Amino acid sequence: MENEEIQRIKQRFGIIGSDAGLMRAIATALQVAQTDLSVLITGESGVGKEVFPQIIHQHSIRKHGAYIAVNCGAIPEGTIDSELFGHEKGAFTGATESRKGYFEVADGGTIFLDEVGELPLSTQVRLLRVLETGEYLRVGSSKIMKTDVRVVAATNLDVPDAVAKGKFREDLYYRLNTVPIAIPPLRARQDDIALLFRKFAVDFAAKYRMPAVQLTDDARQVLLSYNWPGNIRQLRNITEQISIIETDRTITAEVLRRYLPDYVAQKLPARLSVTSDEHTFASEREILYSVLFDLRKDVNDLKRMMKEMGHGDMRPVEPATTPYEILQSIAAPQPPSPDETQQFTVVASPPVSVITSADQPGQKNRGHVEDTEAIQEESLSLNAHEIEMIRKALEKHRGKRKDAARELGISERTLYRKIKEHHLE
Repeated sequence: MENEEIQRIKQRFGIIGSDAGLMRAIATALQVAQTDLSVLITGESGVGKEVFPQIIHQHSIRKHGAYIAVNCGAIPEGTIDSELFGHEKGAFTGATESRKGYFEVADGGTIFLDEVGELPLSTQVRLLRVLETGEYLRVGSSKIMKTDVRVVAATNLDVPDAVAKGKFREDLYYRLNTVPIAIPPLRARQDDIALLFRKFAVDFAAKYRMPAVQLTDDARQVLLSYNWPGNIRQLRNITEQISIIETDRTITAEVLRRYLPDYVAQKLPARLSVTSDEHTFASEREILYSVLFDLRKDVNDLKRMMKEMGHGDMRPVEPATTPYEILQSIAAPQPPSPDETQQFTVVASPPVSVITSADQPGQKNRGHVEDTEAIQEESLSLNAHEIEMIRKALEKHRGKRKDAARELGISERTLYRKIKEHHLE
């Protein structure tokens, strides 16, 4: 695909940016436009999926036919079939006359089904039939009707996951996904973020007849490090808010942060340049992981040394995948081996008395007592770490226990019990 042709497409449809993923999506749209294949456009909400069906339609042999865009998520479930396929007079209460559906109106053209993942399963069956045979029935009619429509669909859902959960028909997914086009999220288009901000700032300056806002260097870094969950739509809205509200046309990082919800929690990990013997951590969670893994390694080394010295079967801590599991695995006391149980018994009333059959009972018992005290002291220390972890998780997620439990890798019920146990209400 000629680069000049893509540039013309970008200029015609107002597409800003030069990200490789974006360029690939445009090239795919131009190539598939010459065919009548169904297309499924995927991408997060706000990435600009609605532009690509227009590119496909305008560069197809159907460009002189009708182009109809339908937001499937905005139509009530009870009327979606009537909207798409039409209905006969008297088909339901309020149907005072026959009505054409979108598939009938768009005959010979293109229909864009936005948020197709929101369609009810019964409507998905009807849609599948249209895609396979071009046939459909109006609501309340038994007469088969034909249509010649190019279908382009879009969704922000993880369709394979929806298929696995039974929320989307697998056969419809494969029928729509003849040619997939994936639109990258804004956070993956680092070089385009500042460019888009400048474009929006200039547009709103012209619209509201005021100077365009500009970013300082530190504000630019904030702009690039933010996660942009709402993608281009969010960036455009925030630029408009700043353009209208701020009197100072030079925007600092402090000012910009006020317009970015949950900036600290959602910003992308900073990329630091370090030497070979330094460590880079993307978040506090990674720091916590590192500390706990080091602690677990130290405990295992200590227990291995004690085993070699003849202090019983001190097994290494089992592998864990979350900070909470690591703490639990480290703190859990290991049961003594059968041999060790046979050799001595500790009577827990002071002064400590020992009954043993070993040749050197005092030495054997002394090691066991020291080990027990070490484990108790270790458990107390880890208990404090557990409290601190739970407190930080709750603060980070503003008291939302479900999110905090997911962060800690435990169930919400377990977290609730721990909160009551440590009096963290």
